[in-house]
Amino acid sequence: MDRKARIRDYRESRRPIGVFQVRNMANGKRLVGKSTDLPAMLNRQRWQLSMGMHTNVTLQQEWNEYGENAFVFEVLDVLTVPEQPGYDPTDDLRALEEIWLDKLRPFGDRGYNTGPKRPS
Repeated sequence: MDRKARIRDYRESRRPIGVFQVRNMANGKRLVGKSTDLPAMLNRQRWQLSMGMHTNVTLQQEWNEYGENAFVFEVLDVLTVPEQPGYDPTDDLRALEEIWLDKLRPFGDRGYNTGPKRPS
């Protein structure tokens, strides 16, 4: 397969949608989030941390303190997308994230999330 065909296949492929975590193995704290492109989001999280540019100040400080090897980047759950045209995963993705936030409670001393999210 030539390069152009591989690029076209990549662009046309469905990216996994779901919930991820960045977990600090040294102290058990974690950041839980959602994304419509999990591989890209995990790469983004790692890149921001390695560049010292992560928006979560506490997570960035602990990355600097403990080092890259103390952290793992994991997919927690993948949303099964129905084969229907025009499907918008926003509400389903938000609900899936809420399930994981309720289960893991990554707030305060247990994590890097700011607090339980409230419906808007």
